[in-house]
Amino acid sequence: MKALIAMSGGVDSSLAAKLMIERGFECIGCTMKLYQNEDAGIERSRTCCSLDDVEDARSVSYKLGMPFYVFNFTQDFKNTVIRNFIEGYEKGVTPNPCIDCNRYMKFDKLYERAKALGCDYIVTGHYARIEKQNGEYVLKKALDETKDQTYVLYSLTQEQLAHIQFPLGEMKKTQVRALAEQSGFINANKPDSQDICFVPDGDYARVIELHTGKKSMQGNFVDAQGNILGRHKGIAHYTLGQRKGLGISSTEPLYVCKICSQSGDVVLGGGKELFGNEANVCDFNWISPSSPKDTFRCKVKIRYRQPEQWASVTPTGDSTVHITFDDPQRAITPGQAAVLYDGDTVLGGGTIK
Repeated sequence: MKALIAMSGGVDSSLAAKLMIERGFECIGCTMKLYQNEDAGIERSRTCCSLDDVEDARSVSYKLGMPFYVFNFTQDFKNTVIRNFIEGYEKGVTPNPCIDCNRYMKFDKLYERAKALGCDYIVTGHYARIEKQNGEYVLKKALDETKDQTYVLYSLTQEQLAHIQFPLGEMKKTQVRALAEQSGFINANKPDSQDICFVPDGDYARVIELHTGKKSMQGNFVDAQGNILGRHKGIAHYTLGQRKGLGISSTEPLYVCKICSQSGDVVLGGGKELFGNEANVCDFNWISPSSPKDTFRCKVKIRYRQPEQWASVTPTGDSTVHITFDDPQRAITPGQAAVLYDGDTVLGGGTIK
């Protein structure tokens, strides 16, 4: 059996490669080149972190005796992930590019490349599990719930799940680092990546200006009644629930409660205005082919680090659902994902409208 190992240069994908070799697979290591220095606002003359990551992945591949390739997907990444990111912020929503990267790059473009190379599986270092139950593939949370990454994997299809392996799904992160160190991997103690890869300094608005060639349009901060409270730097600088960096004096704490892309207004209010019980979700992917038709109960996660919350879910179309939470949720943010769970099983997910 043959496997293509998607290697980010980090410790997780490196150990995933070692585990697959130990299971008897013929393995090929690869790294996706997703952006140029200029796409991230990094000077061409500087060594980009992505180049260091490639060299770390190459070092581990050679240590394991695997062939190693770098696949250039920069144009595909720009046309899908970066474009969706920019268009989202321009519309006043908060996109999640990591979800798009998994959907369009790792498990689409790279998956197709794996098939062209005659590989039976594509392998990543994600913390998640895949099981087969009653003839269907099931996506389940990692045993180490502190590292679980199923929130960003909800878009996987039955065909993809049949040809993916997540070797770290039943391991703790501490085990992974210990085994990598025992194996002599150069990246055994490398810190986990925290930033969006093409926004290394966290300045989203600057990257958007870089790609569009347009300066952010300033607008008004307003209250719920439309009274002008001050001026803002442009809607791309803000996200729902934000409190810091507003530059508005007030006797009470103010938060971003709504972003109006048409008028360019950013609505500020107190903390109470941020809470809501309902969400409409579009572009929904059901993991199981036998998706529910009627209202049902499950838990829902609306951001990566948030604990799941009880809710009633009503399918409203082939790829849309309506969610009613038992308890009010803070900052149900358009553009982010809502992912449904039945215990440790992922039912599916989509984008909050």
